[in-house]
Amino acid sequence: MNFRRNLLLASLAALTLGSTGVHAQDNVLRVGTDATFPPMEYVDNGKRTGFDIELVEAIGKTLGRKVEWVDIDFKGLVPGLISKRFDMAVSGIYITDERKKVVDFTIPYYAGGLVVMVKDGNTAIKTPADINGKKVSVQVGTKSVSYTKEKFPQVQLMEVEKNQEMFNLVDIGRADAAVTGKPAAYQYVRTRPGLKVLPEQITTEEYGMAIRKDSPELTKAVNGAIEKLKADGTYAAIVKKWFSNNVAK
Repeated sequence: MNFRRNLLLASLAALTLGSTGVHAQDNVLRVGTDATFPPMEYVDNGKRTGFDIELVEAIGKTLGRKVEWVDIDFKGLVPGLISKRFDMAVSGIYITDERKKVVDFTIPYYAGGLVVMVKDGNTAIKTPADINGKKVSVQVGTKSVSYTKEKFPQVQLMEVEKNQEMFNLVDIGRADAAVTGKPAAYQYVRTRPGLKVLPEQITTEEYGMAIRKDSPELTKAVNGAIEKLKADGTYAAIVKKWFSNNVAK
């Protein structure tokens, strides 16, 4: 099994290093994404939208390059990037050691992870530590279940099948809190009043934009664009729009 895995990694690395940049010189930045992960990227009224979409469009504008989106299933993002179907993959991709073996990443552009969601006005739960001994809803089969059990052993877990059920239990007061992924939590509070996300996260996992190892100049350019957007306030405005406890106006 290890031999096959190592052979695959070696093959991917060889493919990465052995091919030449097809689109490197043109003025289009081709970006692969799986637009099914709100609020990072999703389709609304037939149009791609979300945090990643707006940030990449701003990066393209900063670099003077037109962004061309390529829709692809999440599992196909890294292989598609390596085989030059696009120049960059941006789709809520966590930076991991495994992925870094075959692609490069930009500087982290956002920190995801697990967060706690409570009813707006809840004063009993101000930090994640306060959920110990409380009723907490989680989605079955997710990292939230095992991590909450391990980190907060006195929690009374309420496991449900769907994200919506998990939030509803908090909404109607049957659960004191929910533990879930940060993007899903903020997407919910953007569209529904009555709940809020605690500012302190339980875990932190960083998102990065994946770029081929044979394109160091693009990685450097995108990093520079991200830093510029942070410096001029554009990045903060996009973050505030998509990751705020305030309901969208």
